[in-house]
Amino acid sequence: MSTVAHDQFSYFWMRILTVTGRVLFAAVFLHSAFIEFVNFGVVEGPEAEALRPKYDQITARVAPLLGYIAPEIEIKHVIAATIAVRVIGGLLFIYGSSVGAYLLMLYLAFITPIVYDFYKYNTEDPKFFRVFVMFAQNMALFGGLLFFIGLNNQMAKKRSNKNRRSSKSKKGT
Repeated sequence: MSTVAHDQFSYFWMRILTVTGRVLFAAVFLHSAFIEFVNFGVVEGPEAEALRPKYDQITARVAPLLGYIAPEIEIKHVIAATIAVRVIGGLLFIYGSSVGAYLLMLYLAFITPIVYDFYKYNTEDPKFFRVFVMFAQNMALFGGLLFFIGLNNQMAKKRSNKNRRSSKSKKGT
């Protein structure tokens, strides 16, 4: 096998593997959005019932620190927005868009400290470990998104430098 054919073969498999990885990664967000959408209705679903007291606690703690009172919001609107962000972000991420990664990071940054509030529990409490593991998993997903964005930026710079060099060599001939 010639080196050109080998490079093309390697590139082909690299593309297949990266797309597969992005699909599997985004599936976590798309699946959770689908499950919440199915449970979403006119009446607040189980997610809203779980989120409301946690949201109220966070706003009660943060509002005095920031010096303003958080406006009253409908939790079902928050859940609808998080569903939309996960679906749009997940689909854009599958297509390799950094915008999708940023949307998923926004979702994780907003929801993780509210939903997985391990800091409220004593370390001997059995719930502490379960909540902390979910918090750590979301932080790992956040790290994976940071890695993807960094890699995307690095690849864009390489392509830009390669295009710049090839355009200079064409001008010189």
